[in-house]
Amino acid sequence: MGCACGTSKGGKVSGCNNNGACNTGGCNKMNVFDWLSNMDMPVQDKFPVVEVRFKNGRKDFYRNTDKLSLTTGDAIIVESTTGHHLGHVSLQGELVRLQMQKKKVANDDEIKKIYRIATQKDSEKHEDVKKRDLPTLYRTREIIHQLKLNMKLSDVEYQADNTKATFFYSAEDRVDFRELIKILAAEFKVRVEMRQISLRQEAGRLGGIGVCGRELCCSTWLSDFKNVATSAARYQNLSLNPSKLSGQCGRLKCCLNYELETYMEALKGIPEVEAPLLTEQGEARLQKTDIFRRIMWFGFKEENTWYPLNIDRVNEILALNREGKKPATLQANEVEAKVPVTKLNSDLENLDKKYQGKAKKKKRNKNRSHDKKNPQQQNQNRNPQPRNPKGPNPR
Repeated sequence: MGCACGTSKGGKVSGCNNNGACNTGGCNKMNVFDWLSNMDMPVQDKFPVVEVRFKNGRKDFYRNTDKLSLTTGDAIIVESTTGHHLGHVSLQGELVRLQMQKKKVANDDEIKKIYRIATQKDSEKHEDVKKRDLPTLYRTREIIHQLKLNMKLSDVEYQADNTKATFFYSAEDRVDFRELIKILAAEFKVRVEMRQISLRQEAGRLGGIGVCGRELCCSTWLSDFKNVATSAARYQNLSLNPSKLSGQCGRLKCCLNYELETYMEALKGIPEVEAPLLTEQGEARLQKTDIFRRIMWFGFKEENTWYPLNIDRVNEILALNREGKKPATLQANEVEAKVPVTKLNSDLENLDKKYQGKAKKKKRNKNRSHDKKNPQQQNQNRNPQPRNPKGPNPR
């Protein structure tokens, strides 16, 4: 989600100079579209809880007890356990009530309150405090390496009043960081809070580009991380290759669940072929299934050719195998009767006799027509001259 405020001639982002209160909605991470913003809602019944966004998309709920006039993107000062912090309004109104129900957050007195709208001085102080994040992160990683702790530090967030620092880390096993907290508190002169996050949350805080060419879902809009099992890849006929199925967090990609319900619905009518199909030609094993076209490919062990069959034909062959019968081929139950060679030859002989008879008749008709044209020759042929037995007459 890039900045939508335009670019300058040099190709750099010009920005809207709103200092966090972006009107376009393209500068903020984990933005939420308020589809109720254009609807007239009763002012006296407006939901008093506001959703506030902090560094790297972290969000929390705060109560607007003083009924301040807030706008999405405004910088506000909120209550914290050890002072105050600065955040930006990400959502308000009835959608906040729905978000709290979705995340199972109770609307009770434990929700902290909003103090005021941040001033220019508050924003400048917060920017100065944020400059300590990176040096603290690098120094803390050196201390963790010296203490040989099996943990990965991903981010550090200082509170706006510079009295507390939250260290976000990930670890596979339980880590004893009591000595680490003492060293950090003595070196940075702040109250230290260690917060463990999952690998998916870590990838969301760091951000990046996925194999699809877009920003990671966990860093742009996805906030609830559901369990992803390898069965989701099996149902979608994907290759069980860990390098292709894993995201940048090292876990299975969250997008494997996006189309899973559609595949599960399409698989209801497709039969389960656990054993090869038995035919008179041999055993045909399942090679591939096209779920949406509802076609299954089978191949014999001795051949490299795959034969496509629709699911109706597969069910028919399975029914025959359960009865102990075998179809002749995958396409037909019986082999078509072949015509004997002698019968084929007799047909050819009859055809030759037919054309030979026509040729003789045509020749006979031709001779008759020739005789009609030469009657003198015909008479000579009928009355030939008598032959002289004594030879020629003497002169």
